Amino acid sequence: MEESTVVLIVGAGPAGLATAACLSQHSIPYIIVEREDCNASLWRNRAYDRLKLHLAKEFCELPHMRYPEDAPTYIPKDQFVNYLDNYVDCFNIRPRYRIAFESCMYDEGRKCWASMARDIESMVIVRYTAKFLVVASGENSAENIPVIPGLHFFLGEVIHSSRYKSGATFTGKDVLVVGCGNSGMEIAYDLASHGANTSIVVRSPVHIMTKELIRLGMTLAKYLPLGMVDTLLVMLSNILFGDLSKHGIMRPKLGPLVLKSNTGRSAVIDVGTVGLIKKGMINVLGSIRKIKDNIVEFDSSKESAFDAIVFATGYKSTANTWLKNGESMLNDNGLPKQRFPNHWKGANGLYCAGLAKRGLAGIAVDAKNIANDIVSIVGSE
Repeated sequence: MEESTVVLIVGAGPAGLATAACLSQHSIPYIIVEREDCNASLWRNRAYDRLKLHLAKEFCELPHMRYPEDAPTYIPKDQFVNYLDNYVDCFNIRPRYRIAFESCMYDEGRKCWASMARDIESMVIVRYTAKFLVVASGENSAENIPVIPGLHFFLGEVIHSSRYKSGATFTGKDVLVVGCGNSGMEIAYDLASHGANTSIVVRSPVHIMTKELIRLGMTLAKYLPLGMVDTLLVMLSNILFGDLSKHGIMRPKLGPLVLKSNTGRSAVIDVGTVGLIKKGMINVLGSIRKIKDNIVEFDSSKESAFDAIVFATGYKSTANTWLKNGESMLNDNGLPKQRFPNHWKGANGLYCAGLAKRGLAGIAVDAKNIANDIVSIVGSE
């Protein structure tokens, strides 16, 4: 059985939902499919309990729907999930769940994207054809855990941050967090707050900011050059946190907003982690050299024993595992070849949403661009 549509959206996270909503505003037919059994599965099932959106709500809205007036400035995870549920209802988005894509390629003869997928429950093969294909399967599709000699033989518990919920289960244990992005820093804080003996690996320079500083910066960036805004943010950060290099945290050469613009790397929003580092409640360590039994050896030759390791080392895109000729748009890592804002469109009606490391604000821009482009093409035919 083969089903045809105008637009096929792969992925029912925020990017897929936003694209569907924008298409519905123009009455463009679409089908949206999702491998998991719910929309936004990362937010529902793979986010730690204390998570809040790191940016103010005005930078985290999906197209055509604002947050309620009484919503807090920084939205907790559960409230964001409720927002997504209301979004789905508002735009009558009906994802087809538990559909796993196995292959999709452009058919030159029929001038369409031909896909083969599998219904995970029934194991029945499902085929779709579409004039336009939107890759919205996310940059956070699969866990990324680095290769470390001896890791497979570590005697303690090893988990990825996607499976971390709370530090309550680690009270009194020696825990190492690998990764110093927002997730890693917040997990380290949560562990220490629950009485775990916490250490964190900081391998790369990182900007430490408060949520208020980032909100200020993103607001000023509408009117001033990023470099000028960055100068102010770095100065204010120095006043708030002091010199963190003596605690093992180095600052990047590029400012926080320019760095985000050029590389997609975000500043860390401090939730209290820096204070615990200064108090000695969280130990900062360098890169791991190897692991033997429960002993972790670092590049400094320091050795420490741990009961558990939490990898807050991010995710990777899996788009290239099923998209067979997306080279006009995606690189070997399944991420856009072109830099923002020119990343969202490939050849032959191929698009991507939510792959530019621009968060929810970037998703909103992608969804609008994709829908408007499809409308212009359909209208000209």
